[in-house]
Amino acid sequence: MVNTQKTAIVTGASRGIGAGLVEAFLKRGYSVVANSRHVTQTNPFAASTNLVLVDGDIGDPRTAVKIVDTAVSKFGRIDVLINNAGVFIPKSFTEYTTEDFDTLVSTTLAGFLYVSQLAVKQMLRQKSGSILNISTTLVDQPIAGVGAAVQIMLKGALNAVTRALAIEYAKEGIRVNTIAPGVINTPMHKPETHDFLKGLSPAGRIGEVKEIVDAALFLTDARFTSGEILHVDGGAHAGKW
Repeated sequence: MVNTQKTAIVTGASRGIGAGLVEAFLKRGYSVVANSRHVTQTNPFAASTNLVLVDGDIGDPRTAVKIVDTAVSKFGRIDVLINNAGVFIPKSFTEYTTEDFDTLVSTTLAGFLYVSQLAVKQMLRQKSGSILNISTTLVDQPIAGVGAAVQIMLKGALNAVTRALAIEYAKEGIRVNTIAPGVINTPMHKPETHDFLKGLSPAGRIGEVKEIVDAALFLTDARFTSGEILHVDGGAHAGKW
């Protein structure tokens, strides 16, 4: 019997946006493979036969193999891959260290590359699939006083590869899109910083996890949308305000 239930993979799944995405896809009836370094320990999710947790550093190719093998062996297919894992290291340009750079490359670029390559191979067999990356609105609209140039450089690579892969795999039924969030209310930002962070958007507030989740669900359903960089930032990418 052919398995018709859809399957999603979410990286960086233990909290914040990632956890919100896992919950949303489970509610939609998807099977979900959720990954973060220690997701089985932090596990914020109710037990479910449709949920499998995979520990591991997403920048390690062995983790990518484990995630994809788990999705295919447990659920038979991969319909959605959300490359959500990320770290935020804001600094002035000259203060970034080799260790900072290696961490950012490992999580942002290697963490995208290895799991996406394997997921695409499975999606090619299915002749369908959707890849969704999480970038940042700062790629298109840096903000004076918010030093994050190296972070922006690497997130910008996700925006670029989104467009390249959208064209490369359009005829294979595989779509690739990116969400570029502004500041979102997650554990990454301490409550005492919220007043300052509200000023980084013309909307005068920070975003909520649900608003990123809503964008992800839209892009998952939008079957004629590929190569899109969808800004969810209260208008910050539009320019100076």
